[in-house]
Amino acid sequence: MDPDVVEIPPPIHQTPSRFKKQKQTVFHDVIDLEGDDDLLVLGETSRKRRNKGKAVVSPGLTTITDEPENETLKKLRSFKQFETVVDISDHHYVTNNSSMKQNPKSWAKKIQDEWKILEKHLPETIFVRVFESRMDLLRAVIIGAEGTPYQDGLFFFDVLFPSGYPNVPPQVHYHAGGLRLNPNLYGNGNVCLSLLNTWSGSRNEKWTPGVSTMLQVLVSIQGLILNAKPYFNEPGYASTSGTQNGEAQSLKYNENTFILSVRTMMYTMKKPPKNFEDLVVGHFYSRAHDILASCKAYMEGVQVGCLVKGGVQDVDEGGGKSSDKFKADLLKYVKLLVKEFEKLGVKDCKKFISPTPTPLKLTTPKPTPSKLRTTRGKK
Repeated sequence: MDPDVVEIPPPIHQTPSRFKKQKQTVFHDVIDLEGDDDLLVLGETSRKRRNKGKAVVSPGLTTITDEPENETLKKLRSFKQFETVVDISDHHYVTNNSSMKQNPKSWAKKIQDEWKILEKHLPETIFVRVFESRMDLLRAVIIGAEGTPYQDGLFFFDVLFPSGYPNVPPQVHYHAGGLRLNPNLYGNGNVCLSLLNTWSGSRNEKWTPGVSTMLQVLVSIQGLILNAKPYFNEPGYASTSGTQNGEAQSLKYNENTFILSVRTMMYTMKKPPKNFEDLVVGHFYSRAHDILASCKAYMEGVQVGCLVKGGVQDVDEGGGKSSDKFKADLLKYVKLLVKEFEKLGVKDCKKFISPTPTPLKLTTPKPTPSKLRTTRGKK
């Protein structure tokens, strides 16, 4: 493990909701705009509203459309947050059978208890699949939260409960696709988190047998790793939080992270992890326009990570607008993203692609004959 990586827990508190009781803890500040009834803050999910046609529901978000619900959206709506499945063929730990050999009944009982906790208490933005033939394996996906550079992305994790569980923590592998979009998530899939004992931390941050749970691991990844300012997860950088240079570097890191998140969306659509195909297709089908609208706003200068439903929040006044290099790079990937969305059957995607600015043509007035003669004479 690279010793240069550490997770820096942000302040944990809850933002009151004007809509319904929150099911998920909010891990960073969210500005609630008074009087804006359409604003959804992180961790909230609106109920299905039926006053304007069918409700197109992607987990954690409700979008209203007048179009009838198609088969893709029906499958998304019926996709359970927790379910036992059969196919384990593409799981990262499928070849590791050590934890299935001669384990005591207490090992199986503990994992069954974990299943019950997950089934009952999963936040609405986390989905889990466990396996009939391999109790030691689990797969989870976390939806990127609003107000972060991971917004609307899908981030998959494979889990192994080792033979020493629960005296030792589970092993977790991130589906990185070779992309390192966070200091704590390596391109090779390693996950660096104190709760997993893969990074140093105080005693109460480490795995505690009989106390720590798989649910805590997933929620910690969502709140402590996939957060609004991942730059400060790097050791030594946390002390620069709030400084002009630190915030400027954080914004630059968010720009790169968002592009990597877009690339992650594309490879996830091309090859969805098994048992999550309906979720992947339905999620990106229903959120395609939201994702493209975010891309368009960022290409027009909005700081990455400042968008929520209903407006812009937490803008760093001293950070300026998004960089020109980022805008140019993002436009290239947005065009590719549009193609993937269109393969899913999403319509009207191209309207979000800003036209390439026409280069300004500089015209030089024709020199007078006398000037021509002078110029040639000098040659």
